[in-house]
Amino acid sequence: MSKIVILTGAGISAESGLGTFRDEGGLWAQHRIEDVATPEGFARNPNLVVDFYNARRAQAAEASPNAAHDALARLERHHKGEVLIVTQNVDDLHEKAGSQNVVHMHGALNSALCARCENRWPAPLRMAPGDACPSCAAPSARPDIVWFGEIPYQMERIEAALSRANIFAAVGTSGNVYPAAGFVQLARMTGARTVELNLEPSVTVSDFEETHFGKASETVPKWVDNLLR
Repeated sequence: MSKIVILTGAGISAESGLGTFRDEGGLWAQHRIEDVATPEGFARNPNLVVDFYNARRAQAAEASPNAAHDALARLERHHKGEVLIVTQNVDDLHEKAGSQNVVHMHGALNSALCARCENRWPAPLRMAPGDACPSCAAPSARPDIVWFGEIPYQMERIEAALSRANIFAAVGTSGNVYPAAGFVQLARMTGARTVELNLEPSVTVSDFEETHFGKASETVPKWVDNLLR
């Protein structure tokens, strides 16, 4: 039975109203990455960082999956082999659509992390700097987000899945952020068929054997339909 690994990025959630890094006027456009997405930024101004992720959490809570998320959930339900979604996104739209086999390599908005004991718990809609950890009581809660300079989650599981994949697909990714940008090369090394589904060609488009360009809500359902046939 074939094994499919799908990498998703900000482009798959854009049609659900969740902005990408480059959207003009969006949350990211209003802040420097160095200020809100690095450990150093959190150390300098925890209020700014926590407020930024509170706003993103509120946005994500109101967002609904689009046809691309729904199609990937349908693929997981009906494919006779294994389907693993590795997402760079911190929203929960894959889960809302019904996907169960999801790895959040960059963390999740709906999770809080204790910087002292590494306990995790469901994040409240509004976090505050100095929130206490429910496990160790230290006032060291932070958003459970992998910031620039930190190691993405579950890399061993991801690399093992890539080494066994028959198909590797990247959906809505720019190809600018490593290590995710290198997944296509890892998959190709072990013989996987590689597919890019994107609004426009990514930086790594030349590494893919098959490409589909257009809105994720259109390209992904068509691709899934073809696979399930």
